[in-house]
Amino acid sequence: MFKPLELFIGLRYLRAKRRNQFISFISFTSVMGIILGVTALITVLSVMNGFQKEVRDRILGMASHITITRGGEPLQDWRALAQAVSGADPHVVGLAPYIRKEVMLSFNSRVSGALLRGVLPEQDPEVSDVWQHMLYGQLDDLRPGEFGIILGQGLARSLGVMQGDKVTVVTPQATSTPAGVMPRLKRFTVRGIFEVGMHEYDSGLALVHIDDAARLFRTDGGVTGLRLKLDDLYQVVPVRNRLIDSLPGGYWISDWTQRYANLFRAVQIEKTMMFIILSLIVAVAAFNIVSTLVMVVTDKQADIAILRTLGITPGSIMAIFIVQGTVIGLIGVLLGTAGGVSLALNVDAVVGWLEGVLGIQFMPADVYYIDSFPSELHWDDVYRVTTISFALCVLGTLYPAWRASRTQPAEALRYE
Repeated sequence: MFKPLELFIGLRYLRAKRRNQFISFISFTSVMGIILGVTALITVLSVMNGFQKEVRDRILGMASHITITRGGEPLQDWRALAQAVSGADPHVVGLAPYIRKEVMLSFNSRVSGALLRGVLPEQDPEVSDVWQHMLYGQLDDLRPGEFGIILGQGLARSLGVMQGDKVTVVTPQATSTPAGVMPRLKRFTVRGIFEVGMHEYDSGLALVHIDDAARLFRTDGGVTGLRLKLDDLYQVVPVRNRLIDSLPGGYWISDWTQRYANLFRAVQIEKTMMFIILSLIVAVAAFNIVSTLVMVVTDKQADIAILRTLGITPGSIMAIFIVQGTVIGLIGVLLGTAGGVSLALNVDAVVGWLEGVLGIQFMPADVYYIDSFPSELHWDDVYRVTTISFALCVLGTLYPAWRASRTQPAEALRYE
């Protein structure tokens, strides 16, 4: 035998004989439990990573990394402020002014609320990705004085409008007329439709030229604020602090970590809780290894006694059963890791196939932030899952192996 004795005997016990098929079946279920647990853990963590990244990218693709406003007052000096900000920090790679108001949109007999954002088409691509998601038209189709408007796909569908139709914008500001106080109305021509894949923006955002928005809301050349984009979105806090120190008082500077902190914190907490809950599946499978080894130890009492009489030490007996349980756990962890990585890399195709077979949509766009199952495999999560799972399997072998090492040869062979 070229193998160590403990390893050879431990592997030999893995091969079932006719009289212990039930023990072999329990071993099989233990392996399957570990495979399912590890596969579920890796897949769920990858989906949570993809969900977190997708939501962050889509939100920050439309929202700004940093926003500078002056309370509820328009920014009249926004051009001078833009020059000061652009030279204040090297991480600032784009900025654009905007006007933001809540309005009502009307077409025929349909009415829908919307967030109207006035933008500069030549500067807005520096801070927003909406131009990459245009279904019809282009952002450059918004020209001053023509009162064009670009709608999200969900908003256009709820109003029943297409490119070229005219919608009426109703502002919350009132105008005094001989007939009394009337809401301010303006007809805009639909120049384009976009779809970013987030229900919040697709069903509630409308874009117009900033000059048209200034005329509509009578801001006298002022804007609501400046939107800033950084080369590294995780540098927003130090950049914001430097801008607060460099700019004069009176400006309100906020960043995406303040506006969406609760959302991303909730996603991270959910990911942690899912890891803990699904780890229980692996723990249950590890307990199956305990029961398997306990039955093996009971079945092999005579063999253990004979080995002890031949001079094998209690430590070697313990090592034999640790080898057996460890191999069971190792097989389950390796197969589960392969299955989890494969499923995580192809979860979108698998979910699409299931949706087609079952005829349902697992993530409706009007309920969730996104309408698909993104997946992003992080190898550090894979290492963490495999390490913890294998450690649980090894720990599950210790007590049965210790009980086997305590077997007394005389007691075990008394009735043989």
